[in-house]
Amino acid sequence: MKKLIYLWLLLTACTLGAQDKLQRLNLDGEWKFQTDSLDVGITEQWYQKDLEGTVILPGSMAENGLGDEVTISTRWTGSIVDQSYFTEERYEKYRQPGNIKIPFWLKPVKYYAGPAWYQKEVIIPDPWTGKRVILHLERCHWESRVYVNNQEVGSRNSLAVPHEYDLTPHLKPGKNTISVRMDNRMIVPVGENSHSVSDHTQSNWNGITGQLYLEARHMVSLKSIQIYPDIHSGMARVVMQLDQPSGNDFLGQVYIEAESFNSEKVHKPAPFMAYIENHGDQTPIEFQFPMGEDALLWDEFSPALYNMEVTLSDAEGTLLDQRSEVFGMRKFAAEGTRFQVNGNPIFLRGTLECCIFPLTGYPPSEDSYWEHLMNRCKEHGLNHIRFHSWCPPKAAFNVADRLGIYLQVECGSWANQGSTIGDGGPLDRFIINEADRIIDAYGNHPSFCMMAYGNEPAGSNMNAYLIQLMDSWRSKDRRRVYTAGAGWPIIPESDYHNGPQPRIQQWGAELNSIINAKPPQTRYDFEEIISPYNIPFVSHEIGQWCVYPDFKEIEKYTGVLKATNFEIFQETLVENHMGDQSEDFLMASGKLQALCYKAEIEAALRTPGFAGFQLLQLHDFPGQGTALVGVLDPFFNSKGYITPEQFRQFCEKTVPLARMDKQVFENHETFRANIEISHFSSQPLRNATVRCQIHNSTGELLHETKLEKEEIPVDNAIPLGSIEYSLQDITSAEKLTLTVMLEGTPYLNSWDLWVYPVTTDPQPG
Repeated sequence: MKKLIYLWLLLTACTLGAQDKLQRLNLDGEWKFQTDSLDVGITEQWYQKDLEGTVILPGSMAENGLGDEVTISTRWTGSIVDQSYFTEERYEKYRQPGNIKIPFWLKPVKYYAGPAWYQKEVIIPDPWTGKRVILHLERCHWESRVYVNNQEVGSRNSLAVPHEYDLTPHLKPGKNTISVRMDNRMIVPVGENSHSVSDHTQSNWNGITGQLYLEARHMVSLKSIQIYPDIHSGMARVVMQLDQPSGNDFLGQVYIEAESFNSEKVHKPAPFMAYIENHGDQTPIEFQFPMGEDALLWDEFSPALYNMEVTLSDAEGTLLDQRSEVFGMRKFAAEGTRFQVNGNPIFLRGTLECCIFPLTGYPPSEDSYWEHLMNRCKEHGLNHIRFHSWCPPKAAFNVADRLGIYLQVECGSWANQGSTIGDGGPLDRFIINEADRIIDAYGNHPSFCMMAYGNEPAGSNMNAYLIQLMDSWRSKDRRRVYTAGAGWPIIPESDYHNGPQPRIQQWGAELNSIINAKPPQTRYDFEEIISPYNIPFVSHEIGQWCVYPDFKEIEKYTGVLKATNFEIFQETLVENHMGDQSEDFLMASGKLQALCYKAEIEAALRTPGFAGFQLLQLHDFPGQGTALVGVLDPFFNSKGYITPEQFRQFCEKTVPLARMDKQVFENHETFRANIEISHFSSQPLRNATVRCQIHNSTGELLHETKLEKEEIPVDNAIPLGSIEYSLQDITSAEKLTLTVMLEGTPYLNSWDLWVYPVTTDPQPG
């Protein structure tokens, strides 16, 4: 039934009476506990009995020292492609009880997959009589089923958002018993390698690891608040939905105010009040909130945030509910082959986060961890994170909002290796529902800019399903851009492509890639690969350059996951009389890895019209047979062979670049390079001076060319000029260094050159 909404713009704040803040009962602490490995708890009605053990929540079973010992018969969640561990003699000693060590991923201290029961007695305060009581369980893994006072309330199976239950009909004043059955088996076939569930990375844990509380609400409250900014009109469209279980008529008022809180300039639009009339249906309440012409905009350079507070009262002015939502005024859109934020072109310099948390075995729900992770990304010049086949907790969005990081979020599925989409199975419905839950829970975060179903799907009908899925998302919410899937399919219905083709080492290329088949050079880019497409193309999981293990890392694994893979590698090296060379292997392979990442990223920055890249990844990937692809370890700490400052030389918002046909010369040749720049800052550079210098191995300056540019626009592949230098005076084999620097800024980049004499006089003797 249609609602009548009357709006009065208030020039001064209005008073709605005493602030009856939300009432919460914290459920952290000791819970009774019992595993249900035979899955008999429901039929035997365990919710009616006292459970045998105890556990501390929030937390996982493994954190509480609960579960089974790992054996060679452990039924893991995840594909083990190389089965040699289970058959080859060299692993025999690591398959023995008491000395179980596994090479394919980190080993949990305890392992359990199945139902487990958690139980707690709570006292409902007398003032809560007549109110609705909601149970909030953040970060459940996986399916929760709740019972209160021996009555079943329901079940939830989201991997991404908190599980909430209305307990009102089942509670009584005083003592009540809440029983929660958690089941971390494969509830829906999302794909056993999906990082939302797999042992490859986070581990398949059982527990509740975020906020746990009961919340008392009035019988009419705010169910959801979605804020849709329009930077062109200076308005924020606010869409609210009431939680009104009774279905009765409701007359009331809503008071809205907003204020910036993390910028030097404070901006507070005029508040206003809306009188509403609701006749018991679920039609959203919608209105426009004027932000004003001087509204602060959000982007990576100036991530201005607002806090909007919405207060709901009844017709008499009695406060019923009060909610706060953080949002940003921004527009993230595809424009041609670029992304734009608020009309300004950007370039995505991204990494994956594959749900790797070696201390907890699950993603933390505290801001502090995400501040460490995302600050390390920014220190390495990155502005983008893709969450591979999973969605992070709210804390990750909070921190990304504050730091100005663009996030690609996915719906918890890698539908491959035995799982498919588009066939009408339970996974199809799960993804549709999970996407809606993710958008509803996290859609207001300005950092939530990109979305995909998940990773590299399979299924004969997947294209039609994904097109329908994206159409549904766009019809509901255009605050972000959508793609069919990470990796594939590449279909025109996507807002952007996220494919593996733009890379210097194609999958399976081996020695035929451009960096293996040809001498060092920097002339190549990916323009030919992306030219058939007229929408943004972001490269998928580039890099994957592996290094030798850093055995100093073993002692860092003080939590629920242990690096027995590293222990196997170290013992094998010692047995082969090379244990004392481990640090040399790390440094040598690490230096080579850094050069490969430099080549990969610079090729992306040289590509005209390219939208960006996603590394696999800045930090190590402990699964899939141990993939040490990162310049950082899984704790986001340095391995010692490249600093953030060195990495930013070739991965930053502004990067000088040189196109060279070759980097190895004879001394009768002339060195030549075309100098260009990639510049994706908040504004153009004017009156720029670029110095191109060549030094020898002792640091002596051999040559300098100065280039002038009146304006460097926000773009890449911007030519600045060229440099030439005759090598005839180099009489012995020598390494030279070309350095290109933007004068008056921290931006510089450098390349090694090797020069050899045409003839060499033989040495006496």
